[in-house]
Amino acid sequence: MDTAPAPFPSSRERLAGAVQESATVAEVRVGRNLLEELPAFLRAHGADGSVCLFADGNTWKAAGERAAGILDRAGWQCTPFILPGRPRVSPDRRTGDELRAFLAGREHYLVAVGSGVLNDLAKYAAFQLERPYAVIATAASMDGYTSAGSPLSEDGFKITLPCRPARAVLGDLGILAEAPAEMNGWGFGDLAGKLPAGADWILADGLGVEAVDPIAWALVQEDLPRQLSRPAALATGDPEAVGELFCGLNLVGLAMERHGSSRPASGADHQIAHLWEMEGLSLGGEKVSHGACVSVATVAMLRLYRWWLARDPREAPPTERTTPPASAESEFALLRSLLPHPTIAARAEREFTPKLLSPGQREERLTLLRREGAALQGRVADHLDRIADLPDRLARAGAPIRPDQIGIDGERLRRSARAARFLRSRYTLLDLLAETGQLDRAIDESLGDD
Repeated sequence: MDTAPAPFPSSRERLAGAVQESATVAEVRVGRNLLEELPAFLRAHGADGSVCLFADGNTWKAAGERAAGILDRAGWQCTPFILPGRPRVSPDRRTGDELRAFLAGREHYLVAVGSGVLNDLAKYAAFQLERPYAVIATAASMDGYTSAGSPLSEDGFKITLPCRPARAVLGDLGILAEAPAEMNGWGFGDLAGKLPAGADWILADGLGVEAVDPIAWALVQEDLPRQLSRPAALATGDPEAVGELFCGLNLVGLAMERHGSSRPASGADHQIAHLWEMEGLSLGGEKVSHGACVSVATVAMLRLYRWWLARDPREAPPTERTTPPASAESEFALLRSLLPHPTIAARAEREFTPKLLSPGQREERLTLLRREGAALQGRVADHLDRIADLPDRLARAGAPIRPDQIGIDGERLRRSARAARFLRSRYTLLDLLAETGQLDRAIDESLGDD
């Protein structure tokens, strides 16, 4: 059964307070029957009667056509830019450049009608043209509406390009609740990933790698148990449950904007998910969504965390003599074997280089773990235990939790977990396990075939 949530208006109030602190986002309006207010909403945020509605075939049917009619009756000029609905639009920088070129000779105010990829493409194009943009949300499927980065693929490598988030976001609960149920599951999966991502940040903080930002942490983590408390209602399209998720996702975006990076929202779970996305993971002729990838990777990381929490940190290799540190040469050789695509490997080498430790640095890290490891495990356990049944909640929300549900077998999952630490300079549990010589064992024992 779903747990009883706090009243939904408190989420909207919390979101409104976070928006007031944003340097870029002026408004995130969430409620019922909001699309009818679109002309006034856009005019309040800089539009002057001429807009480009950017959509795909699916989101045009969901909200774009109706939005165009509302604007047309209000005397606005609408120029649509509609991408095909099938197969799903890819988050490719070249597509963003096509949109930018389309807008370059026009003074239209850009309005994205969609969710993840469409919003990211619009964000990128608007930033390149130094223009604001607004978005009509069509699904509570991801946390990028209010985030300052646009994760797009370039030469096969997924990178988060610095951009400005939407100036204004319109979240009509009628539209959001009518989104395909699987998309709500994707959003639930994306938000669920903040639990292990938070644990990764605790590790980085406790080991002196990257301190926790208390304000960004609170925006993401403080209400997370409540935001993930109604998975069954979400699966049925309950507007209040969808709205709760939507507010949570937008708070995450604002936390990323405030912190200046995706650290508040992204850990090893996203690294694994990004690897699958870079590899073009498809199922049934469609690219597997970001949220679905994150959902499966989240469950995998929770298993790895349970494995680590069951170990005595004093058992970490006590000296270099027992488990010699890997050399840079051997690490890069492993990287290239796990990431055979040359462009991806080259990018990964640049990302991973800052995480290489000298023998002395590794010994300092191990000494710190032996001294502070138990306390650090306690912090992580307390954090994860706030939603101890997260895999069950994901399943009830309709999100995938097993790798086979997204076309991944056990061998590929384990290979991906070994490779993911090379993709980002961000410190996670995967790095800790590698530094202590436990990564292979942890992966084999916790991510073995069920």
